[in-house]
Amino acid sequence: MSTNSLSGQRYWLMDGLGNDFVIADLRRGGRMTGEAARALGDREGPFGCDQIITLEEGDGLPRMGIWNADGSEAGACGNAARCIAWLLMEEDGEAAVAFGTPSGVLMAERIGSTRVAVDMGPPRLSWEEIPLAEAHEDTRYVNVKLGPIDAPVLWGPSAVSMGNPHCVFFVDDVETQKLDRFGPLVEHHPMFPEGVNVSVAQVRSRHDLRVRTWERGVGLTKACGTAACAALVSAARRRLTGRKATVELDGGTLGIEWREEDDRVIMAGPVRLNGQGVF
Repeated sequence: MSTNSLSGQRYWLMDGLGNDFVIADLRRGGRMTGEAARALGDREGPFGCDQIITLEEGDGLPRMGIWNADGSEAGACGNAARCIAWLLMEEDGEAAVAFGTPSGVLMAERIGSTRVAVDMGPPRLSWEEIPLAEAHEDTRYVNVKLGPIDAPVLWGPSAVSMGNPHCVFFVDDVETQKLDRFGPLVEHHPMFPEGVNVSVAQVRSRHDLRVRTWERGVGLTKACGTAACAALVSAARRRLTGRKATVELDGGTLGIEWREEDDRVIMAGPVRLNGQGVF
């Protein structure tokens, strides 16, 4: 596998709560390909990461592209959005920034030296938007079961799109769930024609969630920002929590708020720069 299409371009190594990225600066040239993304994502290669992110010139705004480690493209990545926002604000010295993504324009603001809040937009809740393969009047409960038909181990996840599809199973204890075993099965379940990110969520209080995620095209991840947003939205829709909570992921904690006044989801958390160079 080759990264020749990126030769001479700048890159950064960053992470948000351990969800790690190679960010390729393509504003002055270069081109990302599925082959290059797989090479960069390979944990046995010189880089290795969950996602490969591109920073490109867009239509009047800088644009973020998103590639999974398996070479597939994605529509959204919350932790990477914070990293891109931080890089852009570091460049221009501003306290807020707007940039394009495959799912639309995002707005972000600095809330500390290495903390960023991103407006992730409104959640998409209809079955067509997520999308699901079958019509569901109420996507708080989706017709997916794991285990024997008459005694399923897990069933009835909530589904939501945050620019990428998610399903969330609510459980008593996320630590006991074998997500590495059933995550791949649900990711490719016929109910989800575009695949799905799979999370287990534990409600610890009205304002505190514990979440673990199997990420579509990646596998087990230390943190998934859009999954944290999806979990909070799903919990609030089921009246298990309020519309604002801390969400603890394997790699750390995010603050998520689903604002009632405008239906938008705000995600706040840290970023970390681990290195930089030129391909």
